[in-house]
This record gives sequence, structure tokens and C-alpha cells, in this order.
Amino acid sequence: MRISYSRLSGVMSFIITLLLSAHSTGQTIVIPDTLKGWENDLRINLNGAQASFENWSEGGVNTISGTFSTNYTKIYRSDLFAFGIRINGRYGQARFNKNTRKSDDLFTIRTRSTFAFATSPRLSSYGTVMLRTQFRDGFEYNAKRNPTGADSLISGFFAPAYITEGIGVSFNAEKSFQMEAGLGLKQTIVMREDLASNYGLKQGVSYRFEGGLTTGITFQKEVFKNVQYNTDIETFTNLLHPINETDVYWTNEFIGRINSTLQASLQFELRYDYDFSTDIQLKQVLSAGISMDLF
Repeated sequence: MRISYSRLSGVMSFIITLLLSAHSTGQTIVIPDTLKGWENDLRINLNGAQASFENWSEGGVNTISGTFSTNYTKIYRSDLFAFGIRINGRYGQARFNKNTRKSDDLFTIRTRSTFAFATSPRLSSYGTVMLRTQFRDGFEYNAKRNPTGADSLISGFFAPAYITEGIGVSFNAEKSFQMEAGLGLKQTIVMREDLASNYGLKQGVSYRFEGGLTTGITFQKEVFKNVQYNTDIETFTNLLHPINETDVYWTNEFIGRINSTLQASLQFELRYDYDFSTDIQLKQVLSAGISMDLF
């Protein structure tokens, strides 16, 4: 099959704009041992890419893309007790060859409370609550699941939404390394009937409740000067399902600070959600842009 140069150029331009239009943050709320009282942080990020061509001998497709994200964190520590809340929103679009497609979309609210054991400072009990969904409809382009090969709607606002709660014990091996395990609850909400089957729900059913075991590992360290590495692994195992249906969320990110405003990051994310697909989900993003701490 022959692929025209202009089509290949358009595809490559679209891929590049996607790689330059996202930003992520770590999943776990880390509360420093040195903190006393309240601390707030509001960070805004703006990433973008643009290319235009006119009478250009090598050819090319005009492209423009941008992603806006905001991350608000509020943390508190008093003696053995600590609390944190994080609100994260991201949305991005890319336009190429007169087509506009979504490049990023996420909305999460996460809270975490811990109470350290006086006899063993590295051990603490914890409780977490998290909501995760997206802002707008998501599509699988040239969908394999659609017999016509047309774009297929696969998700939307609160379709799905996940609410998880967990309690357990956390072990801080060192300041940059933390492990935890406990009991968890998970609610899956799909507010659109036509999308219910995408997430393991029967037609006409919009809600599923699950109970099980949760585990988590967090590691954060400056691996080079001005380069931070963050990784988070979270799992949820339904006690009534086989262990090979365990949900896995693993994020990795290298963040390099160019100066106080400019930064670049490389993100790799792996997910396994048996209800959505028996295949592993992968996401890789290279981004650069402006990052500002408002307070």
C-alpha cells in the first residue's frame, strides 16, 4: 500500500503536536515531615506547538496544539496527624489538516489523611478518597470496534467516573520511598447508557460497587541536577474476581527545570483495567512549556 508524502507528513506533525501538548502530576499526595501547619500550592501549566507552511518544497501540514492544566494542593501537618487534598485538571486539543482532536483530558480530586504511630514513626495508618473522570467526550479514531471503521465514541464526562476509598497501613522506608496496603472500595459510574458496555456494565446499568485490596508504591528523587523522577504504582484487587483482573495504574515522569518558569517532562503511563480491555493501555508524552506557581 502506498502512503503519500503529504499524508505521512500530516501524521508525523500530529504525533509531534501530541507529544508537545501534555503535562502530568504524581498521583500520591506527599506531605513532608518538616511541615508545620497549613501549606498551599497552585500551579498552572501551558504547553503548545505550532507549525505553518506556505509554498514549502518539503511539504507539510499546518498544525497548532495546546494544553492547559492546573494543579491545586493543600496540605497540613500537626504532630502525628497529616492531611492533604489535590485537585487536578487538564485539557488539550490539537488541530491538523482541518481536523481537531483531543490530546489530553483529566479531572481528579484526591484527599489523603495519615496518623503516624508514636512507637514507630515510619509506620502510619492512612485513609484516602479519590474521584477521577474527564471533561469532554473521548473518541477512538478509525475504531476497530466499529464495523465501518468510523470514529467511535468511547467515553465522556462521568462516563466513566471512578470513586475509590481506602484505609490501611503505610510504611515510609525513607523520605523518597513509601509503600502502603489496605482495604478499598471502588465505585464505577457511567451516566450514558450507550457507553455502559465499554466498562463492564450491562445495558441500562449505570453503577457498580466493588470491595477489595489496594496497594501502592511511591518513589520521588532528584536523579540529576534539576531533574526529578516520580513514579507511582497503585493496584486494586476485587475480592470476588480472579487476581488477573487486578486494576493497575503505573505512572513515571521525569521533570526537568530549565528555569523558574520553563520546564520539560517525559511521562510514561501504563494502565490495566480488565473491565475496559484485556490489553494493556499505554501512554507516552514528551512536553515542554510554561509552569507558574501562583502561591
